[in-house]
Amino acid sequence: MEHIIIGGVAGGMSAATRLRRLDEDAHITVVERSGHVSFANCGLPYHVGGVIEDRGSLLLQTPASLGRRFGLDVRVGTEAVQIDRERRVVVVRELATDTVSGLPYDHVLLSPGARPVRPPIPGIERALSLRDIEDTDALVAASTPARTAAIIGGGFIGLELAENLTRRGIAVTVVEAADQVMTPLDPEMVAPVHDHLRASGVVLRLGASVTAVGPDTVTLATGEHVPADLVVSAVGVRPDTRLADDAGLETGRLGGILVDSRFRTSDPRILAVGDAVEKRDALDGEQVLVPLANTANRQGRMAADVMAGLPAHDRPVLGTAIVGVFGLQVATTGWSEKRLVAAGRPHRVVHTHPASHATYYPGAEGMSLKLLVDRDTDAILGAQGVGREGVDKRIDVIATAMTGGLTASALADLELAYAPAFASAKDPVNMLGYVADNLRTGVSRSVQWHELADAVADGAVLVDVRTHEEHESGAIPGAVLIPVDELRGRLDEIPPGPVVVHCAVGQRGHTAARVLAHAGREVRNLDGGYRTWLAGTGLRHPVLAH
Repeated sequence: MEHIIIGGVAGGMSAATRLRRLDEDAHITVVERSGHVSFANCGLPYHVGGVIEDRGSLLLQTPASLGRRFGLDVRVGTEAVQIDRERRVVVVRELATDTVSGLPYDHVLLSPGARPVRPPIPGIERALSLRDIEDTDALVAASTPARTAAIIGGGFIGLELAENLTRRGIAVTVVEAADQVMTPLDPEMVAPVHDHLRASGVVLRLGASVTAVGPDTVTLATGEHVPADLVVSAVGVRPDTRLADDAGLETGRLGGILVDSRFRTSDPRILAVGDAVEKRDALDGEQVLVPLANTANRQGRMAADVMAGLPAHDRPVLGTAIVGVFGLQVATTGWSEKRLVAAGRPHRVVHTHPASHATYYPGAEGMSLKLLVDRDTDAILGAQGVGREGVDKRIDVIATAMTGGLTASALADLELAYAPAFASAKDPVNMLGYVADNLRTGVSRSVQWHELADAVADGAVLVDVRTHEEHESGAIPGAVLIPVDELRGRLDEIPPGPVVVHCAVGQRGHTAARVLAHAGREVRNLDGGYRTWLAGTGLRHPVLAH
């Protein structure tokens, strides 16, 4: 069998090596346009910043090493220029010599990845991107003399580069057209990220667009000129479908290659994986674009199984992702509240602000977690987390629970590893489950930070059950202070009608709400407490204060 794999790195090389382990007799050719077929692309920003000092450590395999270990015919600096479906030949060109030749195939696997979006801005040709080793070398060279940098786009790559260019001593401005960075996050969850970026020296220009790139500045729509010896375009990526389009393969409404559950394109002899293909969303089954390395690696492995004749099938995607921002962990899985609202899907929301491990053990760090739950079925729809430590494993547990079909209430029953240095006896994931179960069973009722003003306008009395000292340091306007430990003796001070209680993060508020409920009052707890309200209303977020 002749197998041609177009594109290396995550999807292509996972497919090539898996295919060899399944079929020792197949002839496997890997065609890669760049000069490197196997590298750690997620580590590229950290080499730019000097965190990963040795460039060679990013180069995982070479054509020679892949040939020795796996018997692969790896051709770097070689571009696939055409797939001749009638003759079943891939036409390739060696870039160094401009030599064109044809490679016959039984199967082709397309893994071309995605191309950086280049907005149509005058002077944008000066902006650099970050996709491969060659881009990385160009960024390192350009960063050496630079004193100022403008990054267009506040997504994953934009923020990683903001951190790493700052590490090099460069004054960085991030220009983002949306009103927040990290658009998959909801506004109250991204607030501490904004604060942390600014505290780390990054200038944010949110809700701003670049209209021109000059020799040493970028110009915003407001007319402001932002100093920029170095300009990076990180506004996103789009599927690289040039070969697929030229070959007449079907693409979807989102611009990616359409494949079935066995990665087959509209031509069953041609498969496709990775950032170039549209995936199926785990929540609604619709087509989505999810350009993540984990997904590409897994799809490459499964596509190899298909090419070897095994009964492999793709799975829907959750979009689980994490990024590090100056020591802050920012993670997400599933849908955001914004997306649920836009889709009109009924849901509940749970906010908590736990510690990364037992607070009596030194080094505990605060985090903010958000869980999104189907109101009717208790299914987990998504989660977000922000904090200095421990966010990664909590999001991973929730993503695993979603894949396994566990309900939100079932999170309370998970048996998770505990020791004071690593977690609490009631892990933050368990606590999300407790809150979700209380809401499901009607033991608790909650109000969200963005619903509070309407609740008060409708006649609810807002009661702050924190301490006097906490109230004096900052309070929600109009709140009546009755500390939770005094509540039972002061019930007659609360005017008739519905009540909303709040504490700092929600836990004391829950206790107060139960006291009031047993007293016959209609009561709701402010979900996530004062801390979530602060973040959502745009005031300074305190969770990251030392």
